[in-house]
Parts: sequence; C-alpha cells; structure tokens
Amino acid sequence: MKRRTLIKGGLAAASSLWLSKSSANNLFLSGEGVKAAGPFQPTWESLAKYQVPDWFRDAKFGMWAHWGPQCQPERGDWYARGMYQEGSDQYKYHCKKYGHPSKFGFKDVINEWKAERWDPEELVSLYKKTGARYFMALANHHDNLDLYNSKYQSWNSTKVGPKKDLIGGWAKAAKNAGLPFGVSVHAAHAWSWYETAQRADKNGPLAGVPYDGKLTASDGAGKWWNKFDPQELYAQNHALSEKSDIDGTIHRQWNWGNGVCPPSKEYCEKFYKRTIELIDNYEPEFIYFDDTALPLWPASDAGLRIAAHLYNTNLKRHGKLNAGIFGKILDEQQRKCMIWDIERGQSNKIEPEPWQTDTCIGQWHYDRRVYEENGYKTAKTVIHTLADVVSKNGNLMLNVPLRGDGSMDEKERAVVDNIGQWMQVNSEAIYGTRPWTVFGEGPAIESAAPLSAQGFNEGKGKPFTADDMRFTSKGKTLYAILLGWPADHAVTIKSLGEGVRQPGRVSLLGHGGNLVYSQSAQGLKVTMPEQAPCKDAFVLKIEGLIG
Repeated sequence: MKRRTLIKGGLAAASSLWLSKSSANNLFLSGEGVKAAGPFQPTWESLAKYQVPDWFRDAKFGMWAHWGPQCQPERGDWYARGMYQEGSDQYKYHCKKYGHPSKFGFKDVINEWKAERWDPEELVSLYKKTGARYFMALANHHDNLDLYNSKYQSWNSTKVGPKKDLIGGWAKAAKNAGLPFGVSVHAAHAWSWYETAQRADKNGPLAGVPYDGKLTASDGAGKWWNKFDPQELYAQNHALSEKSDIDGTIHRQWNWGNGVCPPSKEYCEKFYKRTIELIDNYEPEFIYFDDTALPLWPASDAGLRIAAHLYNTNLKRHGKLNAGIFGKILDEQQRKCMIWDIERGQSNKIEPEPWQTDTCIGQWHYDRRVYEENGYKTAKTVIHTLADVVSKNGNLMLNVPLRGDGSMDEKERAVVDNIGQWMQVNSEAIYGTRPWTVFGEGPAIESAAPLSAQGFNEGKGKPFTADDMRFTSKGKTLYAILLGWPADHAVTIKSLGEGVRQPGRVSLLGHGGNLVYSQSAQGLKVTMPEQAPCKDAFVLKIEGLIG
C-alpha cells in the first residue's frame, strides 16, 4: 500500500503535512492528553523514548490465534467484505450457503458462530509446546465485532454469536502457560472496509435491492437482532469513499488518504474508548495494529493516545516497560516509537532495531479449501522462515487458522507438531540470540525479493537449499543454521576463512560429540555425521570464536 511519508517533529508537524494535502475537516485531533499519567505523551516525539523490552528480543517466536466470526463460513480472508462484492467467489458461496446479502448479511453470520469446540487452555498449551514464547489473540477484525466484553460496543462476543468472553479466556490461558499475552486490533478500518455492504446487485432478479449495510435499529422488529443497531457494527451511515465501487481502491486508502471518506469524530473516539477498555480490563503486554503506523493516523490522534496509554499503564504495572506495539509501513521516526511489523515477508538485511514478521500457514481466516487441497505451509517452510528472520534481528509470529468452532484440524496439528520437534532439538540457536556480523550465506540471498507495501515478499525469492545457511550468535558462540543436509556430508562456511576467526569447538545440535573441521582461505570446512539428528534444518554450534 502507498503511504504518506510523515516528517519528524511529533504530532503537530505530521498534522501540518496532512492538512497541506487535504481539507482541515478531514483531520480530527482531540487536543486531549493521555488518559494514564506517565512519561509518554501522545506525540511521535514523546513515543520515541520507547525501548524494545528484553523479553521480546529474546523470545524470537510467537503464535497468533487470528480467529473470529469470519472463520465460520470457512471461505478465507476478508469474508465480511467479499460477500458483498457481486460475482466474487465469496459472494457466490454466501448466496448458496446462507442466502442473498440483502436478506442474510454478515451480522447474521455472526449469529451462526458459536465457537462450540474452543478450548483456550488446550490450544495455548499446544502453542507453548510448539516453542512459542509469546501468544496473541484477535480482539477484533475489520468486521468490527469485539471479542471481549465491551460497554462501548454492543456487538461483542459476550452478547452475540458465541456469547463468550473470548479475550478473557485467551488471557487466562496465556497467564496459566506463563506466556506474555497480546491482542491484535483491526477495527479502525471498519468505516471504509464495510462500504461494500452499502451496495446492491447490478444484475439478476435482485438487482437494485440494497444489501443490509444501511439497516438501522428500527429495522429489527421481530428479528433476532432486535435492539441491536446494525450501524453500530457496519458503521455505514456515511458517504462512500471515492471510487468505492472499485474493490481494490481500499488498499490505496489504507492510510486514510487518497479520497477515503474521513472518519467522524464520534467513530474515532468510540474506537479509542473500546481499545482503552481492552487495555485496562485485559492487561495485554503488546498490541498489534493492522494499520499504517497507528490506527486512524493521520486522520485522528486516537492511535497516539492509545500508544501512550499502553506504555504508561504497563510501566506503572511492572516498574519497567514490558510493552510492545506492532505497526506497519513505519518511517524512520515511527520505528523509534514501536516495533516494525512486516506482513508475510522478511527484511533482506540485519535491521538495527528488533522487528517482527507475521505470517500464516494458510489463509488468515480459515479456508476449508486449503485443508482439502493440502495447501498449508510445511513445517520446513516455517522453520526456514524462522531462521532467516531471527538472523536479521527479527521475530516470527505464526498464525495457525482455527475453524469457526474453535478447533484446529489434524493437518495443521501435524505441521505444529513438527515445528515443536525441531525446536526441542535446536531452540538454543533461536532463543536469546542476536545477529552475527553477517546474517547468512548462499544463493538465495542474491534472489531475495524486495518488500512491497506492508511486506508481501514471502516465497517470491529463490527457494532455500542445502547451500544456504543463516547465522545467529550468543557471545563467542556462533550458530550456523543449515537449511538443508549437505549431500557429501561436509559443509564450508566461507565467512570463517583462515585468519578471520578461529573456532575452539564445533558440534551439531542433537548429535553427541565434536565434529572434525579444518580452516583454509576458502572457509571453515566441517565434516558432518552420517545421520542427520532431525529434519528440515540443522544447526552447527561453533564455540570459542577468536578474532
């Protein structure tokens, strides 16, 4: 997605840039301070005092339950938008499964969602066994349903759908497992994302009949949703954005520019209150925002106030700052204020500050077709991604999509189990490590694909082979993660050539005893054992490096 480059100097300077490109009426600044007192104020300049906590730097691997009502149809990502796009796959599927969106809208899909097999304790225990050192749960998506008990949003999972406090359940399970707990918040974009619900068919017997996106509470008499206002969910009591009829336009408008209908003050403040309530009642250590920089920025300062509140309340609770905020498409100033997140992609260099990639073994929301077509990422792909990301000062957060009922299918469990088995042997090369002087060697480096918008360079480069390796380090110990087993049972590390660095001991994780090695101008040549100790990737532990 395109973005506006924000200039340094805090909120006032960035606001000036926005105002110079748009009408003053398009920008809502509250003028308020932050709710919780503390050293952080709602400006980019103040938030730049942020320091990434050590627990995050050491954790390296987290897991995410990106699970909500859009998993119920089992038809993939952005279902609550796609079902209103006439002729699309999700529209056709919806009409066949549920009925026409003028009669059965996404509000009605929510009513179908019961989460009857959801067991947060079992799932979080599984994530921990897999090797995750932190856990994140979806608190709301662009569909605008809060998955927690909210006094500001009647459309929440305690009152409709499952009628359960899902975030409460996840938070308790994470605490019992001893994992830092976080939430992902996506609902800032419901305003424009749901605009497809204002449409009507252009063709067929129901041409011109509006979908349910403009319904109000007065339309609910005799319906299951009586006394619930659909506008509180859909937020469509506003004019359409420019070129809203073109489905892809929203990607250009993700930064609240390029002709998007400006969000109202009431909408921004409600989002602010919902998110502050989430922070205060469930005490997440970190929040992931699916936004350019912070939610609603630069149309509103709500995101800045939320960030300052999280940092101040977390600092007060712990006596030190343990919090993190993940944001996308960050400029140089913003990367000082929060943790840069890359969606479905990796940086191509060692980054000076810790960062994170988030990815999924399938679709973000459960898609039955991925299961049926054996389309999940393999454990090998995930492990190689983890090694690559960690070698560049990053963390990997992995989503394993759950069915609408809250269960994980057996093919996903097989992937998760295999990741866990690899971590049991090799995790010391992951946890608590730091980048080495170079991140790796091998032919895949030269073909690495550049980042695109939020990331999205995953799988676009040359596949890793036995000639590729990634490095991590702890003190004078170097870990060389081989991304394949060498055919001739020997590997040469070019970065450890004679006269550069001299090792004291070389071993293979999961294999007892030292390995034979020799150094030359071409590098450090290590003779591998006949039998590999694990699958997918193999770790040489090189201790006592001198030089």
